[in-house]
Amino acid sequence: MRKLTYYIAMSIDGCIEGPGGEVDFYPLGEEFAAHMSAEYPECLPTHVRERFGIDVPNRRFDTVIQGRTSYQIALREGITSPYAHTRQYVASTSMAESPDPAVRIVADPLETVRGLKRENGDLGIYLVGGAKLAGALLPEIDELVIKRYPVVAGAGTPMFTGARFDPAEFALTDRRVFGNGTECSTYTRA
Repeated sequence: MRKLTYYIAMSIDGCIEGPGGEVDFYPLGEEFAAHMSAEYPECLPTHVRERFGIDVPNRRFDTVIQGRTSYQIALREGITSPYAHTRQYVASTSMAESPDPAVRIVADPLETVRGLKRENGDLGIYLVGGAKLAGALLPEIDELVIKRYPVVAGAGTPMFTGARFDPAEFALTDRRVFGNGTECSTYTRA
């Protein structure tokens, strides 16, 4: 069975974005950026991959699911297919139709993910975000890849919103700390 991975950046105080949706305050660093580009190239939007000359096969994911707010960021830039190197789903109850034939709009992300997980294949499903979608999909999340940056946001959005209280155990399966203080930890559902 394929797995759903929530691959997310966050500050040390647990914010995945600032109160206005800001994400530009994370200090990347060359070492960390090179590692993530090599290990998770499909997590970079297609236009970013092209800009940096990243033309490698997907290593971990062949499918992306993202929330409408995350997708809206790309749409504001005129990008209708932000992850063209994958199959793309956008969870939304307010978007009637997709502006791009390569992007499928789904109203029930939980059932969509359950169906995607039952498909055959070696590559998984990348949950882009945001927090509301992650909260809705929490019962189906098999793995967390948390990029924790050495910065305190002070205020912002937590990793999950809207989830009901139902503690789920995850086991730390990998952890790497980079020279700039960024930590990348992988947790698998116990």
